[in-house]
Order: sequence, then structure tokens, then C-alpha cells
Amino acid sequence: MTNHQSKIEKLIAEICPDGVEFKELGELGNLYGGLTGKSKDDFSNGNAKFITYMNIFSNIAVDTDVNIFVKMEPNEKQNRIQFSDVLFTGSSETPNECGMSSVLTKKTDEPLYLNSFCFGFRFHDTNLLLPEFSKYLFRDEQMRKQIAKTASGVTRFNVSKKRFVKILIPLPPLPIQEEIVKILDNFTELEAELEAELEARNKQYEYYYLKLLTFDASIGQKKLNEVVDFRNGKGHEKHIDENGNYIVVNSRFVSKGGKVKKYSVNQISPVFKNDILMVMSDLPNGKALAKCFYVNEDDKYTLNQRICALSVKNKDDLDSKFFYYVLNRNKQLLRYNNGVDQTNLRKDDILKIQISIPPIKEQKKIVSILDKFDALVNNISIGLPAELKAHKQQYEYYKGKLLTFKEKTLIKK
Repeated sequence: MTNHQSKIEKLIAEICPDGVEFKELGELGNLYGGLTGKSKDDFSNGNAKFITYMNIFSNIAVDTDVNIFVKMEPNEKQNRIQFSDVLFTGSSETPNECGMSSVLTKKTDEPLYLNSFCFGFRFHDTNLLLPEFSKYLFRDEQMRKQIAKTASGVTRFNVSKKRFVKILIPLPPLPIQEEIVKILDNFTELEAELEAELEARNKQYEYYYLKLLTFDASIGQKKLNEVVDFRNGKGHEKHIDENGNYIVVNSRFVSKGGKVKKYSVNQISPVFKNDILMVMSDLPNGKALAKCFYVNEDDKYTLNQRICALSVKNKDDLDSKFFYYVLNRNKQLLRYNNGVDQTNLRKDDILKIQISIPPIKEQKKIVSILDKFDALVNNISIGLPAELKAHKQQYEYYKGKLLTFKEKTLIKK
């Protein structure tokens, strides 16, 4: 890292000792929207590749190796994604997750089309920033702070295009961009190796997860409405105070495993120890739908309207943690996700699914095994997850340093 950093410092001293120029996005290119006028049927028998919301949200570089298609008619007027375009998600539950970026870094002759919940940015001069540099720049913390300020809303936040085009970006010379890309690519390659190893461990966990939770016909089944009580959350975002005492449980909370800030709210939907909290609403092909969170401690939680709480009626017959493992991303609920529209699970959808309930002693044994596997793949304090976390922190630190530039002062004539 030191040798590369020294080379960058030397390049900056030689090429731009007075700093680099910053410009507003609106001066450098144009925004364009995603698909318009499409129905559900257009996504069931498509002929052109379609870049989804989650593709952009999850990848700094667009994944073009996808099998999601949309039907396009000959000469249909829709915006096509081009090489070096920067794509952004248009909305999220929090302003900090709005405007997540992904860059098309590969040249392709295939037509690519964009999700209607997203928008793209195209530079007038595509040689101004290397696409490989753009993918890091627009995900950098400093840029993310600017983007977050362009979002507004109450229960859902949306990017204001008028404010978005005012975002300032640095324009370092290409040799400096190239050297920064080399360093950050090395970081991401090592991260990819660690993630591949963790993924292999996850697959092993999933194998045993399915094996342990698959029961023969002799094990009786019951509908959820027979064994649990259901409580829905409430809308309370208008009352949020970042210095408050209550943890607001939304889909982001569940996806992050509960690692979020505490807030104060005036409208309370209480949560209790041993409750199972579940996401009832998610975007197309999202990974939060039906995801669960197990409340294993007494804390001040409150649910938003997209989350429900389920409490076991008789803990002598059904172990709460066992029920959590059975319910988490249950296939009976995931079938409601059609991959096109936002999915909203109803109370009746949830309570009519059936689960197998083995003897309580067997339930507790299964929980003990799955808890150990879960710690191996998810506990960031030990082993591979801890190593991956430390690497990511180092990457973010150096990325921040490398993408911080002195702004050149332009002399007015």
C-alpha cells in the first residue's frame, strides 16, 4: 500500500500540485430514467436483459451476467444503458441508503434496460472518468453523504433529481485514477476471496439447516394461527429523534441483524423477549421479504408498519428459537414474491402457513446445532467473519484517503 500511495502522491505533485477541479454533475452529463409503460407480462417472457434494483444496490459494478429479461418491441423507445453509465437506486426506507450506485464497467453489444425504480447518469465526455474509478468514487463515504442529502420523505425516501445534479465530484487526471483503481482492486480481490470462503461455509450451514428442519410425515403439522399470536407494527417515522431511547425495527434493522442506531418515537408498538420479528414488505427480488429477527434480550424496540411480531402461545410445545429457524425466509411465504412488483405479505398469508412441530426435546437439540453454525458464519467477533470485517474497515479507510482531493482554486479573470 505504501509504495502505491507514494506513487500517487508523486503523481499529484507532478500533474496537479494545486489540486484537482471539482464540478457539479449537471455540468458533466445528463440523468435518464428507467423503463416506462411495462406490465407484469412483459417480465415473464422477455427478450432483453434487465438490470434490477438489487443488482445496482448490491454491486459497485453492474452484473451483466443475469437471466432476468424484459419484453421489448422492435423500435420501442426506451433508455438503454451504455458503457461507463452510472446507475442509481431512486428510493429506500432511509436517506442513507438512497442513490446507491453501480457502474457499467464492461463493454457489451447486448441491449440493457433499467429498473423503473432507478435512474442513470451519462457523462457528456466518457473519457473524463474511468468507469473503474467511478465505481469506487460514487460509493465513497464523502460522495454518499452528498447523495443522502438529496433524498427526502417520511416512510420512504426518494432522491430529488434537482438536488442530485448539484452534487460536486472531483476530476483527477487519468494517471492518478488508474493508480487508485489498482490499489482498490487489490483490496476488493482479497475481499472476494474471503467472501468466497465464507460463502462455502454458508452453503454447508444451509445444507444442515434444511436437513435438520426436514421432517417425515409422522411429525404433526399445525397452522401458525394455532401456535402463535400476531402483532403488526405502526407508522411512527414522523416522530423519530436520533437521540432517543427506542430502536425502530424496519426491514433495514432485520437485514442488518439488529445493528442500528436507537431512536425515540412517540407512537410505540412494543416488542418482547423471545418475539420473532418478520419483514412483511420488500422490493422485487429483494432479500428481506420474510426475513426474521429473534429478540433474545429485553430492549426497547418498536415496530414500523412493515414489520410484524409473532409470539409463541405455548413454549412447552414450541420453542421460540426453533420457530424462528423454521419461519426465517420460509418458502411458503417467498412464493408471494413475483420478482416484478413490491411484495406485501398480509396477516392471513402468514398465519395460514403450516409447520412441523417435533417433540420439544428434539427442537432444542436442533436449535443448539444451528446456533453453533450461525455463530461460525455470522458472528463478526470470531474467525472468518471477524477477518472479513477488519479487511473491510481497512479498505474503507484507504478508500477514503485515496479519494480525498484538494480542490483547485480557479482564478477568475
